[in-house]
Amino acid sequence: MDRPVQRAHGRIGVRSVPAAGPGDHRLYRRRAMIELYGMSSPNVRKIAIALEEMGLAYAVRHVAVFRGRQFDPAFLALNPIAKVPVLVDPDGPAGGEPIFESGAILTYLAECHGRDYLPVAGPARYAVLKWLFLQVANVGPALGNNSHFRRIADDNAYAAGRFRRMAAQVYRALDTRLAEAAFLGGADYSIADMATFPWARYFHRHGMRDADCPHLVAWMDTVAARPAVIRSEAVLAAMGRQDAADMAAATPEERERFLGLHIPAPTAAQAAAGRATSDRG
Repeated sequence: MDRPVQRAHGRIGVRSVPAAGPGDHRLYRRRAMIELYGMSSPNVRKIAIALEEMGLAYAVRHVAVFRGRQFDPAFLALNPIAKVPVLVDPDGPAGGEPIFESGAILTYLAECHGRDYLPVAGPARYAVLKWLFLQVANVGPALGNNSHFRRIADDNAYAAGRFRRMAAQVYRALDTRLAEAAFLGGADYSIADMATFPWARYFHRHGMRDADCPHLVAWMDTVAARPAVIRSEAVLAAMGRQDAADMAAATPEERERFLGLHIPAPTAAQAAAGRATSDRG
């Protein structure tokens, strides 16, 4: 069954949703379609994987991040921090309230639509949640900053080296966990794996070798082979093509908005002076 995919900043596309079969409850009752606002980033990829794993129909609203559209008032009404992904589930328990932050979105989807991917209670639940939060607080920031600063290592060797070492620490911590369990949360695949996989794909790009983290590499192969993960690739590829077009078409002013250079902030000198005078920490 083909369902329309409307893009917030682009043309109408189509994504394919499998028809419901015997015993498949996914399409038996009509509901307003879930909306995923995003672009081809790892944090959006993890939500696409979850939606595919849970068999949910959804519309992709592409946000032209490379042209600074995340700072438009309409998008800021969805997420005041101007970041993707954002999920809107009109008929869900959130009552159509936009949900931002990928960890919150994954938790919401698992609790409302995919109980197989987050245990309801007990030690197994907290095993999943602690690895989910580790991804949000450590894996994404360390690997993302490593990708950023390695491009400008000549300009800031300290930052490049710092995040290169932090990234290696993250990869090795994941490998240690996966040496003792099949998946990050334990014996079963969960939202912790969905969250971490898109970022772990940077492993080779960050100069790591298979022999450095063999258990992590084997886990990546296992997750990559899942049918839902394979289906999500097509969704991300379509957004990637739009992102590439946006990058090519962006004006100098739009590039500055993408980088956040338009945001008012203290100068380095003002920030340094504030450290010595502030009584608020």
